[in-house]
Amino acid sequence: MTIRTTFAATIAAAVLLTATGCAVSRGQQTVGGYVDDAGITTLVKSRMLEDKQVAGTSISVETLNGTVMLSGFAKNATEKAAAERIARGVSGVKRVDNEIAIRP
Repeated sequence: MTIRTTFAATIAAAVLLTATGCAVSRGQQTVGGYVDDAGITTLVKSRMLEDKQVAGTSISVETLNGTVMLSGFAKNATEKAAAERIARGVSGVKRVDNEIAIRP
């Protein structure tokens, strides 16, 4: 469990450090809004990595203005629904677009 927590923290730090100025330079939102979105993305991703029902490495998470976009692949409808449930449970999420495909 310690390795999983360390891994999630490392991912969070990498996301916040590498992508901080990207959206702002394109004029999509304010710096504060971008930092909030990065925090939401990090929380959603880390909660997916902690959840045993969801293969967090197979699902991508992007956030823009509080709208979370989930994409990638799930093994079944239960995993897809669990990923959406996790995203909706994060504070600051206004809407979730679930574009996860179910692998046959």
